[in-house]
Amino acid sequence: MGKDRIDKTNAMRILDSAGAKYEVFSLGISEAVSGAEAARILGVDEAQVFKTLVTVGKSLEHYVFVIPVAKELDLKSAAQAVGEKNVEMLKSKDLFPLTGYVHGGCSPLGMKKSFVTVIDDSALRVDKLYFSAGKIGVQICSTLEQLRRALKFTVSPVTR
Repeated sequence: MGKDRIDKTNAMRILDSAGAKYEVFSLGISEAVSGAEAARILGVDEAQVFKTLVTVGKSLEHYVFVIPVAKELDLKSAAQAVGEKNVEMLKSKDLFPLTGYVHGGCSPLGMKKSFVTVIDDSALRVDKLYFSAGKIGVQICSTLEQLRRALKFTVSPVTR
């Protein structure tokens, strides 16, 4: 893991254009790994590493949830957070056509279109959070405050 030369991703460009401060880390891998493994490679607590999940509501609208890698999305809480009767996980085969990202490299920043985004409230309890830079094996580290410069989101308890 290191800060070797990493090509800019759309997520990084969005943070740059918003004037947000962040760091980029390469995990030195080319295939998706578990969030726990990513935390181990980064040398940080799993509570600081977040995954990006895309759901579809009963209304057929799509929603993005950013949650700690060691947690599961509570679908009932997630639906309440976005005002839906229910939400379900997007099928893996639909992720790339909808977002432009592949499984294991999905960032909340730089999707093909903007979606309502909710970050789990556990993010309020960490100084910095790590999330995908939009490419497998590349993580961005920033604060909620800096992320808010580039991404419109709400914070709500959506995990179990």
